Amino acid sequence: MPQENKEVNKGILLTILIVGCFLSTLNQTLLNVALSNLMNVFDVSTTTVQWISTGFMLVNGVLIPITAFLMKRFTTRQLFISAMLFLLIGSIICASAPVFSMLLVGRMIQAAGAGIIMPLMMSVILVVFPVEKRGSAMGLIGLAMIFAPAIGPTLAGFVIEYHSWRWLFIGISILVVFVIILAMKYLMNVSKTSKAKLDVLSVILSTVGFGLILYGFSTAGSKGWGSTVVVLSLAIGIIVTALFCIRQIRSADPLLNLSVFKNKVFTLTSLINVLVTMMMYADMILLPIYLQNGRGFTAFDAGLLLLPGALVNAFMSPVTGKLYDRFGAKPVFIIGLVFIIPSMWAVTDLTESTTYMFLMIRIIFLRIGLSFITMPLNTAGLNALPKHLGTHGSAVNNTVRQIAGAIGTAIVITVYTAQVTSHAGTIAQANPSANADKIKSLASILGSSDAYYFMTFLAIIALVMTLFMPKKKKKMIEETS
Repeated sequence: MPQENKEVNKGILLTILIVGCFLSTLNQTLLNVALSNLMNVFDVSTTTVQWISTGFMLVNGVLIPITAFLMKRFTTRQLFISAMLFLLIGSIICASAPVFSMLLVGRMIQAAGAGIIMPLMMSVILVVFPVEKRGSAMGLIGLAMIFAPAIGPTLAGFVIEYHSWRWLFIGISILVVFVIILAMKYLMNVSKTSKAKLDVLSVILSTVGFGLILYGFSTAGSKGWGSTVVVLSLAIGIIVTALFCIRQIRSADPLLNLSVFKNKVFTLTSLINVLVTMMMYADMILLPIYLQNGRGFTAFDAGLLLLPGALVNAFMSPVTGKLYDRFGAKPVFIIGLVFIIPSMWAVTDLTESTTYMFLMIRIIFLRIGLSFITMPLNTAGLNALPKHLGTHGSAVNNTVRQIAGAIGTAIVITVYTAQVTSHAGTIAQANPSANADKIKSLASILGSSDAYYFMTFLAIIALVMTLFMPKKKKKMIEETS
């Protein structure tokens, strides 16, 4: 039987999961501001160094659909400790990597651990916490899911400026060892296992299909949408993914149960999730580009700008979880988007004199908005499903997030690159004697502004979709008051 009776066990369980999730999520954005430093260290190009982020996302994305099977076959303890061991081994390889290829291998191994953690954690929440308490529990998980990516660039910027980049991985390794010791001592199993059979063909189809789609979108920014590699990757990826979906629909025991999309609330929250994730990932890439390329800020300065927003996010996430439990999804989502839309619109007119303080306040408003949406969105979708579909819903949710993150980043970088080229030509024609660096800087600022118009449009679409969410029933509100 799941061990869900002892309140103290729930606290310990949640703490271990939050720390594990924090470390695995931190890894995803830790190197965003370190890429230029690593280009110099290993003497590699921008296209090559981007694989540190792209490779992580690829492995993470293709592993997630398999986690529904893994959660049937293995216990909570086995999966969590295995995921942490992958993270530890990958971090040790990265910390000691003498060449770029070994650093990339280490990142891929880290991603294998991170791909298991997120769906596992959400499934545990579904088992251990009753429906009326899941919002609060997910709010605490939000500390890790949103706080880690936001704090990552600040932490990395500080370490790179004052120490070696290798200390990023050494620090992660030490913390992971601590989490493994805690998990071995305190982590309990919360679900039953079964002798589930692995559908090998489905694994191959999902790996190839999702992998090629993620690869195509991730490389579109650097190679261009007209590239043969990008077009073929996306075309083959979509065909193979379609074959995977057909197989899942026809299977009696699918690897990923797509019947979750028959639930209107789950489908609607998934669509909103796509838009919000696209905005979140794109903003984390675009803002440092503006600050470093357009304004000449250091990696540490760019990372430090995100810190107040991250701290506000940490404070708000548990609060918004409780608000979700009390009032339901619709009002919480609307409040979040009321913060997000102006935050996106505020940076559609960036200039050379846009103040650091203005950008910091804008980040705080954006992070308040995201805290009202990110975890309540996942909770609303999973709560709408029957219990036996919980693990599949969690796996689908996380697959959607990875693909949306890759797509959002690729589209925004493509918009940014195209607009920078266009603005550079216009500026050069208007000022033939202008300095080349000055033209590049101005074009980068204007390109960033244009990309934020696209993100504002996404936020407005998300708000329109939110209006179709059902209200929480009055009786349920009274019960949770």
